[in-house]
Amino acid sequence: MRLELRRGSLVLAVLARLKTEQYGYSLRVALGEDGLEMEESTLYPLLRRLESQGLLTSEWREEERRKKRFYRLSPAGAAMLGRLEAEWRRLSASLDRIL
Repeated sequence: MRLELRRGSLVLAVLARLKTEQYGYSLRVALGEDGLEMEESTLYPLLRRLESQGLLTSEWREEERRKKRFYRLSPAGAAMLGRLEAEWRRLSASLDRIL
């Protein structure tokens, strides 16, 4: 049950964090610092899925002599983030009243 509850919130968190371009590891660290620990085996498939849905764009670049794939929101991803954030706030308010 806990995993099901968490799954949807991870999508929202990843989209929100990618308002600013990041590569996978830096994203994982930032989410962890925010209290959302995520395994690589969860994060990278999620990033690929969001990119295949047109919500993210990515590009390979060399940084510190290593190639890294940088991700950022696409225009469609920014629009989706806005819709998901509004829905999250409505749902959260409802649950706060219920709980």
